[in-house]
Amino acid sequence: MRSTWLASVLMLLFSICNAQSFSLKSVLSYPFPSELTSAKSGNKIAWAVNEQGRRNIYVAEGPAYTLRKLTSFENDDAQEITSLSISDDGKWVVFVRGGDHGSRDGTIPVNAASLPLLPKVQVCSLPYEGGKLLEIGEGDNPVITPDSKNITFVKGGQIMIAAIDGSVNAKGLFYSKGTNGGMRWSPDGKKLAFVCSRVDHSFIGVYSGGGLAVQWISPGLSKDTSPRWSPDGNELVFIRTPGTGGEADSILARRHQPWEIWKAGTKGDSGKMIWKAPETLSGSFPSMDGGANLMWADEKIIYSSYEDGWPHLYAMNTDGSGRVLLTPGNFAVEHVQLDHSRKELIFSANTGRDEEDLERRHIYKVSIESANMRAITTGKGLETYPVITGDKADILFFSATAQRPLLPAKYDVLSKKITLIGSELMPSDFPEKLLVIPTQVSFKAEDGGLVYGQLFRPTGKTLPGNKKPAIVYVHGGPQRQMLLGWHHMDYYSIDYALNQYLVSLGFTVLSVNYRLGTGYGYEFHKPANAGAQGAIEYLDVKAAGEWLAKQPNVDPQKIGIYGGSYGGYLVALALGKDSKLFAAGVDIHGVNNRFTSAVQEVRLDAPDAALAEQKARASSPVSYLSTWTSPVLLIHADDDRNVNFSQSIDLAKRFDAKKFPYEFLVIPDDTHHWMRFGNALRVSEATAEFLKRKLIK
Repeated sequence: MRSTWLASVLMLLFSICNAQSFSLKSVLSYPFPSELTSAKSGNKIAWAVNEQGRRNIYVAEGPAYTLRKLTSFENDDAQEITSLSISDDGKWVVFVRGGDHGSRDGTIPVNAASLPLLPKVQVCSLPYEGGKLLEIGEGDNPVITPDSKNITFVKGGQIMIAAIDGSVNAKGLFYSKGTNGGMRWSPDGKKLAFVCSRVDHSFIGVYSGGGLAVQWISPGLSKDTSPRWSPDGNELVFIRTPGTGGEADSILARRHQPWEIWKAGTKGDSGKMIWKAPETLSGSFPSMDGGANLMWADEKIIYSSYEDGWPHLYAMNTDGSGRVLLTPGNFAVEHVQLDHSRKELIFSANTGRDEEDLERRHIYKVSIESANMRAITTGKGLETYPVITGDKADILFFSATAQRPLLPAKYDVLSKKITLIGSELMPSDFPEKLLVIPTQVSFKAEDGGLVYGQLFRPTGKTLPGNKKPAIVYVHGGPQRQMLLGWHHMDYYSIDYALNQYLVSLGFTVLSVNYRLGTGYGYEFHKPANAGAQGAIEYLDVKAAGEWLAKQPNVDPQKIGIYGGSYGGYLVALALGKDSKLFAAGVDIHGVNNRFTSAVQEVRLDAPDAALAEQKARASSPVSYLSTWTSPVLLIHADDDRNVNFSQSIDLAKRFDAKKFPYEFLVIPDDTHHWMRFGNALRVSEATAEFLKRKLIK
């Protein structure tokens, strides 16, 4: 009897020691690529890479695509790289360094490293072949002129211009009341179309230089955006949505959000609506990656619409006739690019030969003329953000698997072979072979809604009766979809790494894709009674915990939960409403109080304002403190531009008033997106340590 007991103990100890086979830092040490771009001619490409907080630009040129580091930023200083582009002549690389472009205003400098001098948000350029880095000027959203000689960018809401080689300093191109942006140069480089936002309305303007006044294109009582030039530069198409204001309407009623596509000439012609969205809920303006993806491609107008219940690409003649659905099927289209010949579209979509492709991404292309969609990639990998080289010889994209994070990859159009680029940047101690492959699961919420998720199970055998703790992971957004592999967005890539580390500690982890997320159609993405109007999506999170509790290898008394942003909000709801189910949780910069800003949340003069506020209270975690008994760790950075730091202060003060113990971690000076690698590591370590301490004896 004693020997059997001893053998069981030894086996358990061996399994625990074997599980902790890599550090959290090692699984977070991967290089994260972004901003992939290609030159208009030839086969030059560039992209940004975040190597443990050291953000730099790399370039490569076909056919070999040998990696070359172009910049030399060697500190974890929290300065991101965005708006990366290559000039049409292939001689210059332009980008923005600084800011937090995942926040409400990317132009505000970030000082997450607490430096004595505040960093700037700078437009920069440097030669593609290498050379001196030029700081063109403070600003954002640079656009290179077609002749590759100048850069226009936005500073303080006004449009500036400077020489790309730094020979002429930045100066205002013209003045226009309001906040200006959305710039597009005409094909000949003689006219600049832009969007002028004036709070409750916006105009499309065209500036032609030479002292001429700005020309306003079909100005109306609306918000006009997304100007796109015709190939000959004589016409524009743009998106028109209603201006804001008017009599207060119902807050809780679901309603169509109208939008139209207009066309106008640039010689004083009056504009004309060429397409109007169906007046249905799913016909509303698409809140997906790229929005409407409006393009003028050869002799076709291209755009995205959610009208059939899925975000798809459509093409029509320039007068609005002959409309064609280019991408039919039950899947979502994302990351859309028009090739340099303007005759084909390339994009990623969650569809393929395998049913599990619903939670992957693969690359497709389609002609602008007909629905001849063809797969470029297949299999169990994930491929996103495609671009095509100017010579059309190669398609570049980011490639990942369940065990390998994103790397650039090349698809040779002739040989159809795929080759990874930049594998040498992967650290030697990255534990790729020790990571588990998640499986696709689904289950029902209590109201019958189908819930999706990815299950991460520890490797090795589980002894009979040896039930282990489990974790529900709740993503943020909420308009996101977690996948069967490494995510293509950096914030969720960090969480995927943390989930893998938690599994190595012995946890079973269930990543839940709840209602409000993308990838499963309109009704899932835009459900009734969600958010501050009832939080119906919480039923999916609760169902995830209940599903885990029924698994034979899970201890139902040891189920934890963690998540950030909107995920943090749902974590707090879980702990407040169902502490008996969720034994501990980590609320990372979550919205804990949905009714503290009643003026922002509801129109007080609306006919159902009182009911809306009542629902907001019922949807707020702070309304459930009387039943909140599970231990919690609150994490927040105090320069958060997405969720106010006061949300965590408010919850903590309510805990203090009730004498309820809680733990907290405050990150000074960082933002919602952990701009410093050191802070991302610290937050992940704190989350893992808390869950381990509370749920593993």
